[in-house]
Amino acid sequence: MEELAYIPSPSRGVIHLGPIPLRGYAFCIIIGVFVAVWLGNKRWIARGGRAGTVADIAVWAVPFGLVGGRLYHVITDYELYFSAGRDWVDAFKVWQGGLGIWGAIALGAVGAWIGCRRRGIPLPAYADAIAPGIAFAQAIGRWGNWFNQELYGRETHLPWALHITSSEGGRVPGYYHPTFLYESLWCIGVGFLVIWADRRFKLGHGRAFALYVAAYCVGRGWIEYMRVDDAHHVLGLRLNDWTAMIVFLLAVLYIVVSAKNRPGREAVVEPGAASDVGASDEGASDGEGVSDGEADGAGEPKASGEQAEVEDDAEVKDEAKDEVKDEAGSGTTKS
Repeated sequence: MEELAYIPSPSRGVIHLGPIPLRGYAFCIIIGVFVAVWLGNKRWIARGGRAGTVADIAVWAVPFGLVGGRLYHVITDYELYFSAGRDWVDAFKVWQGGLGIWGAIALGAVGAWIGCRRRGIPLPAYADAIAPGIAFAQAIGRWGNWFNQELYGRETHLPWALHITSSEGGRVPGYYHPTFLYESLWCIGVGFLVIWADRRFKLGHGRAFALYVAAYCVGRGWIEYMRVDDAHHVLGLRLNDWTAMIVFLLAVLYIVVSAKNRPGREAVVEPGAASDVGASDEGASDGEGVSDGEADGAGEPKASGEQAEVEDDAEVKDEAKDEVKDEAGSGTTKS
C-alpha cells in the first residue's frame, strides 16, 4: 500500500562541485556552529562581555568537540570499524555520519576551558551564554542524519513517516519514525526553554547550561528508545539511554548545589570589558559634550573663588569692628 503522505529522503547526500564533494551532513554541522556562535555572542555581550570573545573561544571548543563526538561514536560502536571485514580507516570519515553528542560536549568543554583560561574568563559564564545556541545547533545538525538516511525509528504508517529508500549498510527501505525530526524539534524547544528560564530566574554560574543538558537528556531518552539502529544494550536498555539518565541526574544535582552555594549570576563575566565600555562612554562624552565638561571644569574654580570672596568680606568686617572698638576705647579715655 502506497503511503499518501510521508517525509521523503534525499536521493543523495552529497553534491559534487567538480572534484569537490559538498556533503549535506557537513553543511548542517557548519551551519549549526555558526548559529551557536552568533547567538552565543549576542548573549555574551548582553551579560557584559566583549564582542568576538565567543568566536575566539569557539576556535578551541569546536575542534575539540568534533574530535570528542567522533571518539565517543567510534568507541561505543567500535565493531563498525574494527571487526572482521571492516576497514578501520572509516573511523576517520566523519562526513559519513557518527558524532556522539555526549563526547562532543565533554571534550568541547575541555577546549572551551582552555580558551576561557587564556582570557581569564570563568567557564560557567561562557557555558551559560552558549547553552541555547548549542541546542539550536543540534537541531540543525540532526538534519544531517536525514541527508544520510540514518538514525530513524521503528516502522510506522503515520502521515509524517520518513521514507527510507537506501538499502546500503543493512537498511531496509520502508516508512519509519523520523527520530531525527523529533530530536530536532525537541532541541528547538530546549533552546527556547533555556532562554526563557535565564531571563526569568537570572541563571548564572553554569546553571543555564545545566538546564540545557537536563532538558536535552529527557528528550533524548524517549527518542533513543524509538530508534532501531544497532546499539549496545545494558540491562535491556540502549547505552545512550543509560548515559542520558546519568547525565540528567548529574545536571540536576549541579543546579541544586550551585543554586545553594552560589546564588544569583556573575557580576563580571570578562575582565576589562566594563572598563572598555566606560572608556568608550567617556570618549563619547569628550567628543560630544565638550561644553558640559568645560562647564564642570569652570564651575569648580568659580565656586572656590566665591568662597574666597566671602572669606575676604568676613575679614574686612572683622577689621572694621576692631577699628570701631579701638575708636570707642580711645574716646572713653579722652573724656
